[in-house]
Amino acid sequence: MTAGRRAGDRRVVVTGMGVVSGLGTGTAEFARSLRAGRSGIGPLEEFGRAGFAHWNVGEVGRFEAADWFRAEDPREYGRAAQFAVAATRLAVRQAGLDEEELRHRRVLVSVGTTDGGTKELDQLAERRHRTGEVRPDPDIARRTPAERLSDAVVNELRLEDVESVTVPTACAAGNYAVGQGLDALRDGEADVALCGGTDALSRKTFAGFYRLGAMSPDVCRPFDADRKGMIVAEGAGMLVLEPLGAALARGARILAEVLGYGLSCDAHHPTAPDRDGVVRAVRAAHRDAGVSGADVDYVSAHGTGTRANDIVETAALREVFGADLPPVSALKSMLGHTLGAASALGTIACVLAMTEGFLPPTINHRTTDPECDVDCVPNVAVAARPRVTQNNGMAFGGNNAVVVLGRYDGPGAAGAGAGA
Repeated sequence: MTAGRRAGDRRVVVTGMGVVSGLGTGTAEFARSLRAGRSGIGPLEEFGRAGFAHWNVGEVGRFEAADWFRAEDPREYGRAAQFAVAATRLAVRQAGLDEEELRHRRVLVSVGTTDGGTKELDQLAERRHRTGEVRPDPDIARRTPAERLSDAVVNELRLEDVESVTVPTACAAGNYAVGQGLDALRDGEADVALCGGTDALSRKTFAGFYRLGAMSPDVCRPFDADRKGMIVAEGAGMLVLEPLGAALARGARILAEVLGYGLSCDAHHPTAPDRDGVVRAVRAAHRDAGVSGADVDYVSAHGTGTRANDIVETAALREVFGADLPPVSALKSMLGHTLGAASALGTIACVLAMTEGFLPPTINHRTTDPECDVDCVPNVAVAARPRVTQNNGMAFGGNNAVVVLGRYDGPGAAGAGAGA
């Protein structure tokens, strides 16, 4: 690695992670599912299928919000906010942070999302359609604002000295939130960052992607010659970030180091990705992390399984890495596209790759598209010990965010099984 980070920056580490997903709740189950190449995709159950010719999705399944709320009434928050609270509680628990002590620390809460409270807007629209009532139900309406996602975490943990942000940069939003946490800790503006992303399935978003022709009729096959599109999903991923010195001082288990991140907003097209915009984000992340392409051992791709996205992402990676492109796999083949949670879950998967010693596979793979010439870790996880990993996030409107992480081998390093 080359020295590229700003002088005076504090090193920032991951000490806790929390997952709510179709591949399981908690990082231990999530890691087992990734290693096994398990699919979390199945027939839609959350709302009616009428009007759709195909309806596979990635649902969380059984989720009881009351299991995760201690202080607040979960009925005051929408499903995406409930996911965020559950994932944050899991992350804080894994980090070994006492909630009473956390209340007296300077905390940044940053939660990325695509849809915010769209699932609750679905309910308002359905109610109006069914009853003709114009005045919205106030109990539902107050659950819809996007800021309720981060508010739910703040209120449930009773945080006092806190900056609370919801980041609405769509499918790259989880990485944006991690980058914001990294900046706040590097610059001494916070003691702890709770950051990640969340989204819940909604009829509006499912129908929107369906009408765009972006939805696969069966499974998601990123980088495959026969790929037919994405699969919409839901979930949440949250991380606890701390300065290295503070984590060591309290005897925390350290899972990984956040080396850097890069952003770009090319505004090239409302939906189509732009190669040069992605290239700028990747190169910015490498500069910030103080690494070169040769240092990166694994890339967690955005990898939606749409024809345009996979070709553009491959071209961007080839532009940066040349012939030395490391393995590039796509979690969405297993998870589906969890929207605002996607890149947060990708960052968590990168940490697990380093702590658990494997590269997650791209399942459903048959034949690689010549225009997507990558080692996608087809179908079966590969044993490996990556030292530096990269997580890509790409979103509508040209919002791109890339996070680079490093294996931590110093004092307090978590060994294998850190996903527990």
